[in-house]
Amino acid sequence: MVSKFEDHCWQDIVDPKVLDIYSAYERETYIGEKPALLAIDLYQLAYQGGSKPVHDLMGEFPSSCGENAWNAIEPTERLFKAARAVGIPVIYSTTEARTEANVGKAYATSRQNKPKSDDVWQIKEEFAPQEGDLIVYKQRASAFYGTPLIAQLHQMGVQSLIVCGESTSGCVRASVVDAYSNGIHVTLAEECCFDRSELSHKVNLFDMHHKYADVMHVGEVVQKLLGSAGLKEVV
Repeated sequence: MVSKFEDHCWQDIVDPKVLDIYSAYERETYIGEKPALLAIDLYQLAYQGGSKPVHDLMGEFPSSCGENAWNAIEPTERLFKAARAVGIPVIYSTTEARTEANVGKAYATSRQNKPKSDDVWQIKEEFAPQEGDLIVYKQRASAFYGTPLIAQLHQMGVQSLIVCGESTSGCVRASVVDAYSNGIHVTLAEECCFDRSELSHKVNLFDMHHKYADVMHVGEVVQKLLGSAGLKEVV
């Protein structure tokens, strides 16, 4: 029988012998003190082409996460609603594409460096920033690298993060590792993270869960957030 700690999306790809190797990492998962919601790259680019298999979209939309992105919309809306209900800070990251930032050679892959309209970096309307939210503009994968995010977290009194967004194996992972390296506890909302590859998504969630973050189901995250504020389920 799989333990609660391993009761996640990677069960179908991780061999029981591997789980045994990693059993020493088992612990109680939790949301840290004074959390903020960090939404990684929920911009229009990831949803291009609609809710279709990623492979079918790669020719026209090489940066799309297709149906994986669209399947994560409802649980992510639920997470956002809970975060706003309890009043924790909401922070977004998006790609730095402003001309004055001189980012012409900052892209890591040829896929990213193809000409795009500016609106692809705008946050998808379901998660639109509200007054008082923080938007971090980044040139690399991590929301921390080359940005003032650490200083801003200190200014807001934030001590831990709840993370969602994409891609699990790329910008989410890079941001989680940097948060961990800076002594920040991270909770990952499993159903609110996504990737172009389901294999990469599952493997990276598994790896981060055992080393850098607590992966929790969105229902549990919402319940604990609302419970901490004495609220009942509102989503």
